[in-house]
Amino acid sequence: MTDFALRKIVLQIEETRHEGGPLVLPPPVRGAIYAICRNPFEGRYEPDLLPAMEALKPLALDLTDRLVAALGGREGLDAYGKGALVGEGGEAEHGALWHVAGGYGMRERLGECRAIVPSVMKIGGMGATLDIPLGHLSAAYVRSRFDAITVACADGPRAGEVLFALAMARGGRIHSRMGGLELDQVKGEDGLR
Repeated sequence: MTDFALRKIVLQIEETRHEGGPLVLPPPVRGAIYAICRNPFEGRYEPDLLPAMEALKPLALDLTDRLVAALGGREGLDAYGKGALVGEGGEAEHGALWHVAGGYGMRERLGECRAIVPSVMKIGGMGATLDIPLGHLSAAYVRSRFDAITVACADGPRAGEVLFALAMARGGRIHSRMGGLELDQVKGEDGLR
């Protein structure tokens, strides 16, 4: 089994009440949680990374449970995303390990979600930012849920570490008015509409 030794977990919650327009109550809420883990593949090329995705599934479930609880429970959560930030000595594919595990964790806990989980990964050092894209759980064309949440860790990822992140939201962008598919039009059949 691949060892992604956990160093740190960080949780952030944001609620936006207005952006110059009218006050919105209850406000849309979004949150992110990330884990800083040892990168067991640091400094070397590993031709077969697929088995390592399985090793990350328990972490994804734990982070999902923590984030759902911090956001007040499952009800009303309607957007999600994931991302990874790989520290020095790693490669982008080490962040891509999170695609299956992160998506699995959220889908397992959130129930039926038809839309693809928006994702991002990059290489960066301590304090680098990661903009995690958000999208609707069951209908990718819901424009009001096109959003992002930024995470950064002042002391990570260090050389030989990876930051694995999940994000969720209840409600879309504050004052969304760009049209497109509205929530009451979602059919949730194909992940798009």
